[in-house]
Amino acid sequence: MSGGQESRCGFVALVGAPNVGKSTLLNRFVGAKVSIVSPKVQTTRSRVLGICLVGPAQVVFMDTPGIFQPRRRLDRAMVSAAWGGAADADLTLLLVDAKRGVDGDTRGILDGLKARGGKAVLVLNKVDLVRKERLLELAAELDASGLFDRVYMVSAATGDGVGDLLADLAAAMRPGPWLFPEDQISDMPMRLLAAEITREQLYLQLQQELPYAATVETEAWTEKDDGSVRIDQVIFVEREGQKAIVLGKGGKRVKALGAAARTELEAILERRVHLFLFVKVREGWGDDPERYRDLGLDFNA
Repeated sequence: MSGGQESRCGFVALVGAPNVGKSTLLNRFVGAKVSIVSPKVQTTRSRVLGICLVGPAQVVFMDTPGIFQPRRRLDRAMVSAAWGGAADADLTLLLVDAKRGVDGDTRGILDGLKARGGKAVLVLNKVDLVRKERLLELAAELDASGLFDRVYMVSAATGDGVGDLLADLAAAMRPGPWLFPEDQISDMPMRLLAAEITREQLYLQLQQELPYAATVETEAWTEKDDGSVRIDQVIFVEREGQKAIVLGKGGKRVKALGAAARTELEAILERRVHLFLFVKVREGWGDDPERYRDLGLDFNA
């Protein structure tokens, strides 16, 4: 801290329907990857903190799972975590995909906000993909709900409008001490982030072949004398047929997954990474309380 300015700090929750760009916006705010991104919906499974410094203010962003109509236990736990993030935050940002508009999931979120009696900041994302006239119509439609103090139009992908939004959020933080060291950008342990990076590659490379039937765990993290690190991970699937999909013919698929994840991890860790992937069948992992504890989710939500 310099210049005698009073420190400020607060939590900002990013909520919205699946795949509206919450994780992309979080990474843009922080300036580094702290939350994985893929074209598939419901990629984020638990709350992820991204920590950003703006002058004397420390803004702690909570990237939450997409809010949608849950069908499975894991779905219910993710939606519960998202609403919990909104309840715990000083400010809530509702992200809406400007191209998609107000769909059923977004209407459900608006109803949820009304029921909780809360106010939010509206962020129309992906504005680079929509005509200005349509943006103004959408903003007016949503603002008529009476739920929003302010409306912003941004593109998380290009960065347009993000700087102004971040500056206003920082100014809105309450006076108080910072909660994290100034060089910390997330609270996610590196072992968990490494597992998330590999899971991201599963989503990106397998597309519809393995929808939501896999999870990744980092079993070992070994520091090497030469400054590199060995990371051993297990990809858990629910059935033998899914294991074959992940492995690919002659193991080619899992090798490609490992190569892409290793490249990403080396960029994040700024050192050489030796990544070893193993694929195992664990039937019903989606109903295992231990997995929920690892993700910070409520098994009984």
